[in-house]
Amino acid sequence: MKFSIDRTAFVNGLQQGVNVVSTRLVMPILSNVLIEAIGGEVFFTTTNLDLGIRCGVKADVDSEGAITLPAKKLATIVRALPSEVVRFELNGPRVHISSASSHFEIMGLPANDFPALPDRLEENRHSAPQGEFLRLLKNVSYAQSRDENRYILNGVYFSLENGSLTVVATDGRRLSMMAKVFGEDSSSAGIIVPSKTIAEIERLLGQGEDMWFAFNERQVVFSIAVKDDGKSGLVGDIAVVSKVIDGNYPNFKQVIPQVTENRVKLDRQLTLDCIQRVALVTSENKNSIKMRFADNSLELSAASVEYGEAHEKIAIQYGGNPVEIAFNPVFLSDPLRALVQDEVFFEFKDEMNPGVFRTLDSFLCVVMPLRVG
Repeated sequence: MKFSIDRTAFVNGLQQGVNVVSTRLVMPILSNVLIEAIGGEVFFTTTNLDLGIRCGVKADVDSEGAITLPAKKLATIVRALPSEVVRFELNGPRVHISSASSHFEIMGLPANDFPALPDRLEENRHSAPQGEFLRLLKNVSYAQSRDENRYILNGVYFSLENGSLTVVATDGRRLSMMAKVFGEDSSSAGIIVPSKTIAEIERLLGQGEDMWFAFNERQVVFSIAVKDDGKSGLVGDIAVVSKVIDGNYPNFKQVIPQVTENRVKLDRQLTLDCIQRVALVTSENKNSIKMRFADNSLELSAASVEYGEAHEKIAIQYGGNPVEIAFNPVFLSDPLRALVQDEVFFEFKDEMNPGVFRTLDSFLCVVMPLRVG
């Protein structure tokens, strides 16, 4: 195997999948990246057996072949090379990498020992614009559980029904959900995509216009188109293959309040700024802020023995009876930070029932209240 490649393209190719590289000592090859020179492209593949990523970059290939090299060390070396032109040549188990006056000899492991990514799926295949798909994920992914004992909640639930994709995340104390119609498929299915996969998909989206995903009961494949802008060197698409979480997702519809009684319109950024300022005086022992709705105003307040008190008041349209509800400020800030709309609606009933953020485009976030003395 022998090829010449632009250093920026080399770095970009490695960077797409370096986050999934495993450090499992029982399988040293999982710390490596599979490098394949085929035609006029070089392909980079990384996997940790649960999640794998493959992408291609342009290169001048003199002879085809494949080898695996330590992924993170290789990325560090390539970034440090002095010239934009990098020459790569396989000689037995060693790879010779040169750029201007720099020369490296790197030991590799055989490509045949590298775990193959599963074949791309065609069943349950759905297409979507990258921008809209990214917005769906970002609007809900913060609500995933980080408690490993509740592994079913350690991901985002994809529910497909009649061409509509609903994505849901919950940690048991809040639930975020958003739906979008991407086609006219009459099938219905659901999968739980692990949080690590969601994080990688969010990172990779936005490099092109279109994408598609397909899945079965064991795995999901995302194919993310890359815009050939002549700068990144990336070509074709980035393939992400992931296991899905095995289990039944809770009935999230039962969590959504059927009656909330009160509904107010909020300026998203103004409300977010006020919540963040008031939350500055909260402490680990008292991590809550109060929302008091009364007389066309929303008053936000917090207090702790360690730091003192804070108050903010926002003018709103509200003429109902005074209602005061306490919430974790993070649970209020996360959806407001993720959304892009200027106007957000907040629905509530009383201090014992959840509050609900909504927008006009199918987004909602249910937040459980806190009981404070």
